[in-house]
This record gives sequence, structure tokens and C-alpha cells, in this order.
Amino acid sequence: MNSPHYILLPANPLFIAASISLAFLLNLLPWGHWVGVPDFVALVLVFWSIHQPRKVGIGIAFMMGLLMDVHDATLLGENALSYTLLSYFSIMIHRRVLWFKMGTQAAHVLPLLLFMQAVQLVIRMLVSGKFPGWMYFLESLVAAALWPVVSAILLAPQRRAIDRDDTRPI
Repeated sequence: MNSPHYILLPANPLFIAASISLAFLLNLLPWGHWVGVPDFVALVLVFWSIHQPRKVGIGIAFMMGLLMDVHDATLLGENALSYTLLSYFSIMIHRRVLWFKMGTQAAHVLPLLLFMQAVQLVIRMLVSGKFPGWMYFLESLVAAALWPVVSAILLAPQRRAIDRDDTRPI
């Protein structure tokens, strides 16, 4: 209770677009299929769906899912469906999650990411019939562990100065 609550500035739509684009570029790197590397697009979509549900919603999640489907050469709509469901459930719990501290927020985000991966796994198993192993879900654990870092980075441009100066407008 000792930590102050900051009033955040409005999120810049260009910054939101740049962060989603950077997450997509991080997913394009060749490390994307290594075990434990998180899905950065999913992590950023969850963040913006929780913090700015009116600006980043299901439509953007669907478009990013289609882009990831094309990049991964997976069944068209696999990532689109999982990102859409991820965004929907993130928007459903966004008011509750914002009341908690970062560790508890990460605990709320983890089931969302696990559900997204479970949807992808079911679709892949229906198509190919191969189970990739339980290490497949490690990427959700890593993404949930990165939640405080991603939150700090993406909220940084919106934070007001603690020591307000009267000559500065905000």
C-alpha cells in the first residue's frame, strides 16, 4: 500500500502501433521456434488489451494472427483464432487485473497465455496428429515471467513525473 498510484497520460496510438510492430519483428527472428521463447505478439496484445481495450481489441488481434499465420506457414486462422480468443478474454478481465501488483497480474496473464497455446495445440493436433511435448507450454511461463518487464517498458511513456514542475505542462 506504500507504493503511489500514478495517473497515466493517454497512450499514444503511434506508440501502440510501434510496440505491436516491434513485437511482430521479434517473432520474425529465427529464434521463434526454440523451446521457451515467448510469443511477443501475444504478450503485447494481452498488455494492450488490458491497458487500452478500446484501442487494441479483437480486430487487431485477428489481423496480427493472420500475419503470424502467414509467417509461420501454419494453417490459416490458427494464430488468428488463438489471438482473438486471447484478446477477448484479456478484455473480459482487464478491470480486475489492473487493481493488482505486477506479480499478481502475471499470475492472471499466465492462464490466458496457456489457453492460447492450448487452442493452438488442439488445432495442430487435429491437423497433424503430433504432440510436441509438455515443454511446448514453457513459452507461456516465460512470457508470464516477462510480464513485469514488458509492463514497465510499455507504460514508461505514459508515466507522469513524480516531482511535478510548475513550468512543465504535465
